Amino acid sequence: MKDYYQTLGVSKNATQEEIKKAFRRLAHQHHPDKDGGNEAKFKEINEAYQVLGNPQKRQQYDQFGTTFDGASSGGAGFSGFDFNNFRTQGFNVNFEDLDLGDIFSDMFGFGGGARRQKRAQGGRGVDIQVDLNLDFEKVFTGSQETIHLRKEVVCPRCHGRGAEPGSRVIECSRCQGTGQIRTTRQTFLGSFSQVSVCPECGGEGKKINRPCTQCQGAGRVVDEERIVVNIPAGVRDGEIIKVEGKGEAGVRGAASGDLYLKIHLKPSRYFERHGDDVLTSIDISFTQAALGGEVQVKTYNGAVKLKIPAGTQSGKIFKLSGKGIPRLTGRGRGDQLVKINVVVPRHLSRRERALLKELEREGGETANVDKNSRFWSFF
Repeated sequence: MKDYYQTLGVSKNATQEEIKKAFRRLAHQHHPDKDGGNEAKFKEINEAYQVLGNPQKRQQYDQFGTTFDGASSGGAGFSGFDFNNFRTQGFNVNFEDLDLGDIFSDMFGFGGGARRQKRAQGGRGVDIQVDLNLDFEKVFTGSQETIHLRKEVVCPRCHGRGAEPGSRVIECSRCQGTGQIRTTRQTFLGSFSQVSVCPECGGEGKKINRPCTQCQGAGRVVDEERIVVNIPAGVRDGEIIKVEGKGEAGVRGAASGDLYLKIHLKPSRYFERHGDDVLTSIDISFTQAALGGEVQVKTYNGAVKLKIPAGTQSGKIFKLSGKGIPRLTGRGRGDQLVKINVVVPRHLSRRERALLKELEREGGETANVDKNSRFWSFF
């Protein structure tokens, strides 16, 4: 039994992306057009990838081995049928000589050649996700962030073509530029056509006369790229921002992947977020609370004065309209809520203690009731 995993040099637990990378590396190494290329090895690698590169076919292969095509065909109404010992109208047919997987794929649409061709020609770059830490204060105004990523980028020498400058990219003569080879098989069931990836060009429909010396024909190289990203005001912690086309470059000019930024907001010393509103706390003395006054409050665009009415209680919340976080809908901003904490001194000087005693005497023995009840409730 053929071991497709061994052919591609990957383990049975390899991811689909690892399988794809192994195929690209080996196909490039053994391509018949290259010096030292091996056409037989190239076809063997291509056969292995057609199975392992398809999650459904890979699952069947893992279960049934190289006979999985016949097993999957049994599910189309042939269950219990002995394909390997079938006699009809005076002649024997050995189904082991037939590729039933391809026959029934063409008959019933089980994983036809078009999907295989799409995978072979795709070459789209891989998506990348990056965690981005931001100071909380940037949610008020938005920001422009610069990210440095080391990744696959378009080859600067060939500009993604994969061909050495001055060389030609020619149409594959075997598939006439389609990237597909169609073969017809005569069976006792009739004639069946099969579409497969062209082994000469690997499904690209074209061949490079001289591969680029910098990227060896891949059209991309590993390098560092500087990416500037606009972060909108009002962004939330854990939100993911998509930057199209800033993932890894595709193969030979294919589309690049996308970049996904996951936002992490650092905690703020002053602001606590509640939706589009922010909450801040300020401390005032008990004399300010009793007599009233003004305090400075920090907002996203500078300090403002907040009037404290006489008799303000600890825990009282004031609202500064429009001083919160911009709404992502673009319609205004939230509010800033200011919570008052009345601070009672832990240590009093002799004079302060004497003054408080004098107040207590003026208020009478019932200092916690009547007209002074509001004042003494601060203690």
